Amino acid sequence: MNRTSIIRACFTHRFQQLNDYAANARGIQQKVLLHLLAKAKNTEWGVQHHFADIRSYEEFAAACPVSSYDDLKQHIDRMRHGERDILWPGRVKWFAKSSGTTSDKSKFIPVSPDGLDDTHYQGGTDAVVFYLHNHPESRLFQGRALILGGSHAPNYNLPGSLVGDLSAILIENINPLVNMLRVPKKSTALLADFEEKRDRIAREAIGKDVTNLSGVPSWMLSVLNRVLELSGKDNISQVWPNLEVFFHGGVAFTPYREQYRRLIPSPKMNYMETYNASEGFFGLQNDPADAAMLLMIDYGVFFEFIPMDELEKEQPTVVPLWEVQTGKNYAMVISTSSGLWRYLIGDTVRFTSTEPYKFIITGRTKFFINAFGEELIVDNAEKGLAEACRQTGAHVLEYTAAPIFMDDEGHCRHQWLVEFATPPADIEAFADALDRALQTINSDYEAKRFKDITLQRLELIVARPGLFNDWLKAKGKLGGQHKVPRLSNNRDFIEEMLAINGE
Repeated sequence: MNRTSIIRACFTHRFQQLNDYAANARGIQQKVLLHLLAKAKNTEWGVQHHFADIRSYEEFAAACPVSSYDDLKQHIDRMRHGERDILWPGRVKWFAKSSGTTSDKSKFIPVSPDGLDDTHYQGGTDAVVFYLHNHPESRLFQGRALILGGSHAPNYNLPGSLVGDLSAILIENINPLVNMLRVPKKSTALLADFEEKRDRIAREAIGKDVTNLSGVPSWMLSVLNRVLELSGKDNISQVWPNLEVFFHGGVAFTPYREQYRRLIPSPKMNYMETYNASEGFFGLQNDPADAAMLLMIDYGVFFEFIPMDELEKEQPTVVPLWEVQTGKNYAMVISTSSGLWRYLIGDTVRFTSTEPYKFIITGRTKFFINAFGEELIVDNAEKGLAEACRQTGAHVLEYTAAPIFMDDEGHCRHQWLVEFATPPADIEAFADALDRALQTINSDYEAKRFKDITLQRLELIVARPGLFNDWLKAKGKLGGQHKVPRLSNNRDFIEEMLAINGE
């Protein structure tokens, strides 16, 4: 019996619904907004902001302010202590812990039962809907899914309330039927010690017929390398000959693409990007030939956007989805079925299409370098590194960059700390190629580099093997959803890493 063919037939209606995105995006999003307001009108936040009286987007925008995590932190902490009906109806028992980009070390994002069902799990379902449509020959469900997860811990010792990685929350609450089709076992998936988890996952998965992978590319790569060590095979295709797709997200895939191609040489291997954050599931790569993702507009998420050139203004322009323009960089604002209201998530996107709405992630509102007016964002960095790798045959494993404001000779430049999977034959040639590529990609960077007047050629330092993992481990962030900060406008992160690197 081909289980995949039976399951594909169950998804026909949902695929037709997804096809309506192009024709009726505004109506779909307005319906989502009114649904969220109706659900939350009797919460403390809903009463305070008159949700019961709101009938339009314009009224919502006038009544409810754009919020940062700091603005919502006290409300979320009360929810964590067990208070009900604060930002969302009822008691929220799950909180996704993510790296802090505010004044706190960590953020605790509420995850309601509604948010689990209408957003996170719906996103996982739709990833399968699109994949099976695009690959009618698939035998996805004939084998197992290798799904990486984080860990969780008690929340203020309240019964039944936990904090942890979003992936751990998803695994903890997943339908038991799904557990029959996945590895590793639940107890292994939720281990806190990543190094122990990595070994146990590899040992449990080697003997299974794994057909698909899901997780963050950096951590999955570590697990796959352990699988090869234990199996003695030359590549992953020899271990799992029926492996056909990697559903990946969490970090940009560009630095890892060539490593995965070498590790999994099978011509039938596919890759599908997902945009699933602690705050919600926002996008899916619905076309294998197009790197842009489809914005998922009928989940429990209402979207707004702030043009990046207005983000620092006291009263920036905020537009709903139906007013965005292609080719423009926006900071994303969300309202969700877990009680985040007009929440500035910290990610930046650029739309490539509005029929339907498709976009690429361009970076983070706080992860950029603009020390000299160069406005370098993560998207620029990823493309520049890819071009430098193409020219030199190198493969980058991890990286971070920060400005040097002025050295003893009065020179200003960007300093890059790069860990290579395959180093270039000539490090300076790689640095030259990266610097030239950044000038081609970013006109502001090019202008500041003109004749070395404002900004000198970048400096590249080779990181020792394992440096970035060691830094994450020292921070208690090894594994799970944690990631290396790619770009920073100050030197806090890079100085810590250089100290570990022996610089």
